[in-house]
Amino acid sequence: MNIQIPRGELLSALQSVIGVVERRQSLPILSNILLVAQEDELVLTATDLELQVERRVQVQNLTPGKTTAPARKLHDICRGLPEGATIGVELNQSRLTMKSGKSRFTLATLDAAEFPSLSAAGSETKLTLTGKELKELLSRTQFAMAQQDVRYYLNGLLLEIRANRVRTVATDGHRLAMAELRRDTGVKKDLQVILPRKTVLELQRLVEADDTEIQLNLSANQVQVDLDGLKLTSKLIEGRFPDYERVIPEGSDKTVHGDRGRVRAALSRAAILSNEKFRGVRLTLSGSTLRIQTQNPEQEEAEEEVEVQYSGTPLEIGFNVGYLLDALDAIEGNEFIMELRSGDASGLVYDAANNANKYVVMPMRL
Repeated sequence: MNIQIPRGELLSALQSVIGVVERRQSLPILSNILLVAQEDELVLTATDLELQVERRVQVQNLTPGKTTAPARKLHDICRGLPEGATIGVELNQSRLTMKSGKSRFTLATLDAAEFPSLSAAGSETKLTLTGKELKELLSRTQFAMAQQDVRYYLNGLLLEIRANRVRTVATDGHRLAMAELRRDTGVKKDLQVILPRKTVLELQRLVEADDTEIQLNLSANQVQVDLDGLKLTSKLIEGRFPDYERVIPEGSDKTVHGDRGRVRAALSRAAILSNEKFRGVRLTLSGSTLRIQTQNPEQEEAEEEVEVQYSGTPLEIGFNVGYLLDALDAIEGNEFIMELRSGDASGLVYDAANNANKYVVMPMRL
């Protein structure tokens, strides 16, 4: 292997794949990136055995070849070189040499033949979305995914595809977020798959909110996402996602209609003096007033009053303030609606101008 590549292009390619590389690995080779020089391109691949990202970049290829090299060291060296530099990368037996100007670095390598690869499964369902559509579906729901829950199917995000819509749903058992894209998908059979948390976060990082077409190829246990010059392959979470539609409240008789920015700001201020562990906030609704109250074990208190439109009998209810803030952050419009039934029933939050995306928050006892 002997190639020449602009520093900016190599750094961009490394940044695309390095998110997959865990700092602590059970296998030493998983700390490395696979480098394959062929024809006029360099293919960089990183994997953790569950998720694999492959990026292609144009290079001046003097001698083809392949090897693996330490991911973090490659990235840090490339990032430390000056902008506009050209990097020469050459493999000599088991050493990889990087040269740029008067700088020279020699790295240990591991045999490329030992590098594990996720083989592509046959595609059963294909879905094409724009970068903007996919990024919105992910960003409006991913914050509600569980982290290291024993109910492993909650540590990911449900992707549901039907003939006339695409939905993403996430829940950690205390709240639920659902985003919906209404459009003709071309699929013949309804499909539900659970994307792992790490896969969702990597997609969120890599996908640009533009009109570039992205193809998702789905099988029973794998998803492959093709972006421009980049391919992400991931195993799916096996298991049955909860029946989320049963969790979404219906028939609520109390409705709050408020200014999203104003209520969000009031909640943020009150949250400063909430209990750091439980993050509880008490909402009291009466007439056209929303009273927000928090307190902590140090007997510190915060109280805010915001004018809203409220229809229903007076109500007092407690929520995790962080969950409310996440829901309001995910709403795009200036006005929101919250539907409530009682002090011990879940609340439903959505955009006043678009009820396709819904957020359910369970109440707290304060």
